[in-house]
Amino acid sequence: MTGPSASSAPHEEQAADAAWLVVIDPQAIFASPDSAWGSPFFAEAMPRIRELAAAFGERVLVTRWMPTADRSTSWGDYFAAWPFADQPPSDALFALVPEAAPLSPHPTLDLPTFGKWGSEIEAVVGRGARVVLTGVSTDCCVISTALAAADAGAHVTVAADACAGSTAENHAAAVQVMGLYPPQITISDSATVLATR
Repeated sequence: MTGPSASSAPHEEQAADAAWLVVIDPQAIFASPDSAWGSPFFAEAMPRIRELAAAFGERVLVTRWMPTADRSTSWGDYFAAWPFADQPPSDALFALVPEAAPLSPHPTLDLPTFGKWGSEIEAVVGRGARVVLTGVSTDCCVISTALAAADAGAHVTVAADACAGSTAENHAAAVQVMGLYPPQITISDSATVLATR
């Protein structure tokens, strides 16, 4: 873990120490090159995620997207459109990729929604928490989590170079949209985040 920036104000250092790193859905279905939905950019983002996780220590939470059992909602149409993802939660598609397994000492937060913000994550990180988002994919589960977190009053930093999109264009578009929500959402990078630790 690196020390705080010499130019940081005391309250900024305290806020940085209280922040959580949230790693969104580093699962085989989204992160493995063998998956139809595997981001081609996850391998590039993973070393930065690992470096951030080391700096955040025990304040790291990893999430997983799990298939909903409720096919009476629009999720029924979703799984009809993407039958390869319509598998039981125990399927290997939903497991963490091996390099993500040791990132956090906490159990994974498993939810059947793209966005991971809600009462479950607030029970861990607190209401109005400061969080740094990383993970996959930028243009689906990361942006869904960031916007919901901002709505709930969290202070969100997106480490854009530690996120992986479905395509380079979709990653850039999602980052641009999230950047429209200052000061609740700040677009940053892993080096800048690490400099505050």
